[in-house]
Amino acid sequence: MIDFISGTLVQKTPTMVVVQTGGVGFQLLISLSSFDKLPEPGADIHLHTLLVVREDSLTLFGFARLEERKMFEQLTQVSGIGPKLALTTLSGLPINDLAVAITQGDVKRLSSISGIGKKMAERMVVELRDKLEVGPIDSSTLKTALPGPTRDSILALVALGYKQQDAAKMIEFVQSTSAGKSIDVEELVRLALKGK
Repeated sequence: MIDFISGTLVQKTPTMVVVQTGGVGFQLLISLSSFDKLPEPGADIHLHTLLVVREDSLTLFGFARLEERKMFEQLTQVSGIGPKLALTTLSGLPINDLAVAITQGDVKRLSSISGIGKKMAERMVVELRDKLEVGPIDSSTLKTALPGPTRDSILALVALGYKQQDAAKMIEFVQSTSAGKSIDVEELVRLALKGK
């Protein structure tokens, strides 16, 4: 197993990085939470890794924190959750919030994550509830699950290069000035970029 990679960050997107070490460029798939912790290209970087071997591919996944890799491994043990869906799940909620949702059986919150339906959320609770360790919980910091259009708009802005926190503020501003109107993802992103 490749336990970690240290080297120079050559390229980064919200879903992938390229790290050069020893004259070799390694491509790693990452979550949004890891993306938010990345330095700018050219800086030194250290990522925990997990190599997933399939019949027709070798895929390297990178994680900014060891806890994130552990959660990824636990998610992929759930029937029906492969590596890509596990990565999407880690992008949908911070690790501790995800652990809290699973241990408390919060199916509604879990099923708000893109790609996770009600049945899958219930399966996650059943299969992982007793295996997860939850850190200290501050109820004032636990955010309610974001509605689909809000979450998707934030992901779209992140894909355009904005930090997740900044993207969330941009979308929040648009929604606060729209006087309760229902706005679709495309319009939310357009208004957010216009107001920037």
